[in-house]
Amino acid sequence: MADSVRRQGPRVPEFDPKVGVDVSTRWTGDPRHRLVAIGDSLTQGFQSAAVFNTSLSYPAIVAHELGCFPQFRFPQYGGFGGLPFNLELFLRDLESRYGRNLDWWEAPLALFRARNVMDRVEDYWERGAGRTVPSTTAIMHNLAVFGWDLRDALSKSADECRKRIDTPKDDLVNQVVQNAGERAALRVLPTQPQAAGALTQLSAAAELGKDIDGTGAKHGIETLVVFLGANNALRAVTDLRVVWSEDSGFDDLDAKRRFTVWRPKHFRSELRKVAAEVFDIKARHVIWCTVPHVTIAPMARGVAAKIQPGSRYFPYYTRPWIKDRDFDAGKDPSITAEQAQQVDDAIDEYNDAITETVRAARTKGKDWYLLETCGLMDRLASRRYAEDPLARPSWWQPYPLPSSLQALSPPPNSHFLAGEGERRTDGGLFSLDGVHPTTVGYGILAQEVINVMRLAGVRFFRPDASTLRQDPVLVDFDRLIRHDTLVNRPPGNLGSALGALGWADEALDLFRRVFSTL
Repeated sequence: MADSVRRQGPRVPEFDPKVGVDVSTRWTGDPRHRLVAIGDSLTQGFQSAAVFNTSLSYPAIVAHELGCFPQFRFPQYGGFGGLPFNLELFLRDLESRYGRNLDWWEAPLALFRARNVMDRVEDYWERGAGRTVPSTTAIMHNLAVFGWDLRDALSKSADECRKRIDTPKDDLVNQVVQNAGERAALRVLPTQPQAAGALTQLSAAAELGKDIDGTGAKHGIETLVVFLGANNALRAVTDLRVVWSEDSGFDDLDAKRRFTVWRPKHFRSELRKVAAEVFDIKARHVIWCTVPHVTIAPMARGVAAKIQPGSRYFPYYTRPWIKDRDFDAGKDPSITAEQAQQVDDAIDEYNDAITETVRAARTKGKDWYLLETCGLMDRLASRRYAEDPLARPSWWQPYPLPSSLQALSPPPNSHFLAGEGERRTDGGLFSLDGVHPTTVGYGILAQEVINVMRLAGVRFFRPDASTLRQDPVLVDFDRLIRHDTLVNRPPGNLGSALGALGWADEALDLFRRVFSTL
């Protein structure tokens, strides 16, 4: 690996949220802000290559179950399916124009149509109504921004994002919204009053923590969720390139763009700075999430059979629309099994560092908790573990899906989404970008957050905000299924979706452009 000894097998997840350390707490009063979340796309509610469904992000789902959703503040991205480019709406547009299958003679017209759609999205956000940022003096409760890593959380503010937005160019070739991440952030980070423009995710949360509750105590935040770090390794699979961070530049907003995976020592250095700021935020409970193994996401599909019986890895990982028989390691984008394992080993060390951070804080009396999101994703991993008993480590058990999801036909899994007509035939946990969850996938994450909050003693109420809920507090998955269009009513061309997405990627270089904005 880049700078550490190869691990002997996968990390054993830490499923004890208290990490073996008890903390004595006694709380009085009612915090003004029941839930605040700091994170990246997974917390913002990103789906199918766009942020648009923010009312169904996992923090919003938790807020609904808490009984405080009307008071929960989150950014909204109306118009043309969100930022930067909504693949679900793109497929539905192709279906409305060309039916469920795109024939070869329709490809030139479809290409023209796709460019037209992309141009309209770009115009809306760069020159149209989407360019105007709503003015608000209130700080958001969901402070997540897609594409952000540990350094962004430390350094980026609304003022910094404004400086980074270039003068829009109506590019006829590269028709993806410029500076999409910065534009999204301006709807998250406070801009008013004037001094607020210097606040980062972390310092904005600290301001919420200063709010005084009904007893005069400065516990403005009841539960703070911190879910950062995925973007310190994610580009290894979205770019299908492994470029390790260097001692110079890993902590610089501009220089870090050339890296796709942070060396563990660099991750630890950045984590210490983030943890120090979180330590000073007035929050009763803090939940830290571990970093999922990014190589499990179906955007990087393992080619052919695994390298040997009992291995976690396939010889190569490439785009999901490239079939095994067509794959050419010399031409197609890919990473090797060796590289995939190195990335996983690095993430395991990230998660050891996060676990140590929580344990150290609890020994100092902080009511911090660990949410093992990496272990959660491993338990849902279809090709790596569920379908290969020989590869399963001794701790592995399949994740029990909620009964409403089990009742679906078929039950959702971590394969790339597939369907026939308007019926889903496979997948269901990942959206069409192959990286971010569907709505029901976010529901699973919300349920795990709720479980930790209940362990911390957080009270949940009915929507009337006065009727106390009894255990177990369960996410309303029937509600989420009704809202999850990819699960209950996928695009009618989903049977050929991989082909359509592959065509779009080849003709428009779509995925490189979209993921370069993350």
